[in-house]
Amino acid sequence: MRRLNRKKTLNLMKELDAFPKVPESYVETSASGGTVSLIAFTTIAFLTIMEFMVYQDTWMKYEYEVDKDFTSKLRINIDITVAMRCQYVGADVLDLAETMVASADGLIYEPVPFELTPQQKELQRMLQIIQSRLQEEHSLQDVIFKSAFKSASTALPPREDNSLQSPDACRIHGHLYVNKVAGNFHITVGKAIPHPRGHAHLAALVSHESYNFSHRIDHLSFGELIPGIINPLDGTEKIASDHNQMFQYFITVVPTKLHTYKISAETHQFSVTERERVINHAAGSHGVSGIFMKYDISSLMVTVTEEHMPFWQFLVRLCGIIGGIFSTTGILHGFGRFVAEIIFCRFRLGSYRSTSVPLPDGHTSNHLPLITDNNTH
Repeated sequence: MRRLNRKKTLNLMKELDAFPKVPESYVETSASGGTVSLIAFTTIAFLTIMEFMVYQDTWMKYEYEVDKDFTSKLRINIDITVAMRCQYVGADVLDLAETMVASADGLIYEPVPFELTPQQKELQRMLQIIQSRLQEEHSLQDVIFKSAFKSASTALPPREDNSLQSPDACRIHGHLYVNKVAGNFHITVGKAIPHPRGHAHLAALVSHESYNFSHRIDHLSFGELIPGIINPLDGTEKIASDHNQMFQYFITVVPTKLHTYKISAETHQFSVTERERVINHAAGSHGVSGIFMKYDISSLMVTVTEEHMPFWQFLVRLCGIIGGIFSTTGILHGFGRFVAEIIFCRFRLGSYRSTSVPLPDGHTSNHLPLITDNNTH
């Protein structure tokens, strides 16, 4: 009984076999089939390599939601060099949530030469090239996100020798914390003096001839400081054409959560538009000479996540490539053989022409002569 059940089970499994075996004596090979098989294997190998490269690559996924965090502080990272002496300039932040000046005690005023060294100029030129490419190809931002903490630092290298150059500029660098509301960070003449109705700067003791707001922004970012991230204003350099000149930067800050396979951080992206003009009260151009960065916080938060193709999806795509190429090449090969047989068959039929054979009674026959052994010799 057990043997009988085994035989029935084996017979049932044979009937369910979706891959019937063909005896080798029934298989016929051809040169055309070998050529098509070689092309198919080459195509499969090429597409498999390309698919493996796609599997190794990652992409950035962007998700948007409303930012509900209103209580935390916003960190501003600053590294700006102004072509004026440090005793003549002052930097502070005026918050729109209050009329008092936000504390700028985290900033350092360092006398430095405004002219860069050759090594520093090379880094600044590289940053400017990257900025121009980012404006044309926004997809490069994903590459920067994925290479964060892995690429070289974007900070200017230290000066090799500055003993021969007298400090004619002031480097204002450091960080400060402000409320997550719109505000105005500015650098103008004189130190800031807070008072209940606003704030003012001690600019009366500085002559207008010494005004020079030519500046270089080596770094400006919001949120957590992440090495390797290039921000829109990094490497910017502006040369003032007049003593009384105002430079304005209108910045929109977007809270961003960055999650990659290398890091996980909370930072801020921002976009910026620029404007500069000469202050001339007689011509109706009013204002204060200086550098003004007016920022506004977006109500949306962006979550940027680095994603990778699942392994099961890679296997499905790989099986689709192999099976699809085999099926397609098989169909094309069969269709090609069918067309070739039709063409050669017609060619052979057309090669035989009807001949006239005289008969004994004087008539002629237009039928093809019968090929016999005597005709072949």
